[in-house]
Amino acid sequence: MFSKSRINEPGPKAEAEKPKAPESPMTKPSMDFTPSAPKGKAGASVLSSDLTVVGNLRTTGDIQVEGTVEGDIRAHLLTVGESATIRGEIVADDIVVNGRVIGRVRGLKVRLTSTARVEGDIIHKTIAIESGAHFEGSVQRQEDPLANGRPAGTVRLDAPAAAGDAE
Repeated sequence: MFSKSRINEPGPKAEAEKPKAPESPMTKPSMDFTPSAPKGKAGASVLSSDLTVVGNLRTTGDIQVEGTVEGDIRAHLLTVGESATIRGEIVADDIVVNGRVIGRVRGLKVRLTSTARVEGDIIHKTIAIESGAHFEGSVQRQEDPLANGRPAGTVRLDAPAAAGDAE
């Protein structure tokens, strides 16, 4: 009654549907592409504990430092890991210090955890210092601590005077 050759042979309906089949996949992937690549936030960049960076880092994203950075860092969220050492100025919206920072810290929200070791001035909008944190320097609250330069009215007495300053 039925033969295999007739079942596997495409009929007129199958040939008529073939031109429609390529059109559907072409429009469908473009619809699938948008949800699969959201314009959301990328994950934090991690500098591992065996990494030493000499130079400045700048990003609009998040950075987690576990190694050593000898230079300034500017980011949205900066997390200084327990094994990390940063020698330079750090500037970020949110800063969480678990490790060591030698230099100025400027952030809207600054948090020193119990394992933090900070040697330098902190300029902040809000600050939290946990019991056990080690801190040497001054703390100053500002509405906009991310503004560049030294805060108005702040003078360092231990800074050497420039040649043109003495008259």
